[in-house]
Amino acid sequence: MPNSSSDCDFAVIGAGIAGASVAAELAASGRVVLIEQESQPGYHTTGRSAAVYAPIYGPQPIRALTRASLDFFQNPPQGFTDQDLLKPIAAAFVAREDQRASLDAMQHELADASTVTRIDAEDLQARLPLLRDGYAIGALWDHGTSEIDVAALHQGYLRRFKASGGTLLTRAPVTALEKTGDGWKIMAGNSEVTARVVINAAGAWADEVGRLAEAECVGLVPKRRSALMIAAPQGYDVHGLPLVVDVDEQFYLKPDAGKLLVSPANEDPEPPCDVQPDEMDIAICVDRIEHAFDISVRRIENSWAGLRSFVADKCPVVGFSREVESFYWLAGQGGYGIQSAPALAQLAAAEVTGRGIPGHIQAENLKPNDIRPGRKGIGA
Repeated sequence: MPNSSSDCDFAVIGAGIAGASVAAELAASGRVVLIEQESQPGYHTTGRSAAVYAPIYGPQPIRALTRASLDFFQNPPQGFTDQDLLKPIAAAFVAREDQRASLDAMQHELADASTVTRIDAEDLQARLPLLRDGYAIGALWDHGTSEIDVAALHQGYLRRFKASGGTLLTRAPVTALEKTGDGWKIMAGNSEVTARVVINAAGAWADEVGRLAEAECVGLVPKRRSALMIAAPQGYDVHGLPLVVDVDEQFYLKPDAGKLLVSPANEDPEPPCDVQPDEMDIAICVDRIEHAFDISVRRIENSWAGLRSFVADKCPVVGFSREVESFYWLAGQGGYGIQSAPALAQLAAAEVTGRGIPGHIQAENLKPNDIRPGRKGIGA
């Protein structure tokens, strides 16, 4: 028998950035219970993300949602946070000679992006002297990118949720979802929750939650990405260094508190778990960084990994299930979940409460059919 019970309008499963943000948006419209399997919200991917706000990054629906999130990042609600959520940083998408076609394709895809300029090897070397001489033939240089204070964003949503009367359950893995006549009965750890609507924001576990609800399978694949912290070269001031991304996303490098955060940008399928970095990830990362930059990695100061969950087309899965009533998907954000969280939360909360897609999101040319759970090309 459960030790406690809660009756609510909306049960949100998963308290990472997706769940925390939509729970905060919904809390003004009804009673919300936010259910988290770990002892603290954001333990998995959200808490391990080195996120950037990059409106040129990701598939078209993500770019639209990211643009629609900018106003929230720049003008969060009163009391949301006492610090800036965004810190501008330049971004360089670099290409070797054998990647010229990829650079051309990326330039073509981003032709309408006013913040992006193509620069040649000489200009790139002048802006990025840490790059090995002769490594790259050029880059796309973006001045519309920013670093995101992920902790401030996540904690701001959680504070807003609690201030609006929301209830957070931790150490409460969902083990059963039963459809009732007017909603759902949810077994979550030692608690029983009844709700009119379930929002599935369970990250890497979203398809497992979907199976418990007898909803459609969306074919979610969690993928491991590892990251390392290394020292900057002796005497090199990393202040002002851009985010550097391989045009085919084979690595990235970013300044971080006087050091360098680097990653092999790997996407290795994993079951949902408390993922750890693989030794091969670390070796590959060091090799790629040393090959591209005038850096000799002598010591790994820290390493970690997170799961970025994708469906086949790498677009998020957002909307009511076609298979079962009052079950709403908010999953599959991949590596773009932080930068698109404000707009996704506003979209989901509006749809769950019957208000339709907000105008500022429609204005960014989001095509709803590209993110629905029943779309062609995803699922089992």
